[in-house]
Amino acid sequence: MRGFFSELHEQRWDDHRYYHHSRINQSLHLVSAVSFLCAYVLLFIDPALAAVLAWLVSMTSRQAGHFFFEPKGYDHINRATHAYKEEIKVGYNLKRKVVLMSIWALSPFALYVAPGFFGLMTPHSNPAEFVHNTGLLWLWIGIGGLLFRTVHLFFLRDVQAGLVWCTKILTDPFHDAKLYCKAPLYLLQGQLIDPDHASHGA
Repeated sequence: MRGFFSELHEQRWDDHRYYHHSRINQSLHLVSAVSFLCAYVLLFIDPALAAVLAWLVSMTSRQAGHFFFEPKGYDHINRATHAYKEEIKVGYNLKRKVVLMSIWALSPFALYVAPGFFGLMTPHSNPAEFVHNTGLLWLWIGIGGLLFRTVHLFFLRDVQAGLVWCTKILTDPFHDAKLYCKAPLYLLQGQLIDPDHASHGA
């Protein structure tokens, strides 16, 4: 287990130092973390609503931070190009995220065309039921995306790397809420780039 937690720390540290320079990105990750934690609670009450919250608020804010606000130039502090960081990314790099987010965005059209989703759902008869079924579909997409990359890492690296990454993703909301809780304050002070992004997890 010591090796497991050591690798978990390493994956968290690499994720932070390589991909969370921007205070805007960090602030959006805080929004994402808080809404994900709310979605975790909702999972036990209304799984479909939890998925709607997770995708519409948590995932969109999280990925907007990466796509639109995170610097894409040469990382002088870590001495790495953006292309190199994308190549060694353990989880979903930007290209993989485009695929995942495209599947998510297009999935409601599948329900519109096939309301019963090929016999897997009770067809919707009103807008509320359509939103409910969409939430269930998004929940499956989220679980599928997590399991797909986890198993993929079993073959690309090893079983532990995949399980560590899965654990990291599931616990990121707790970690991000703690790590980036002051990001909005720094942002209000006019600090756009975290000057210590390469020293927090060392």
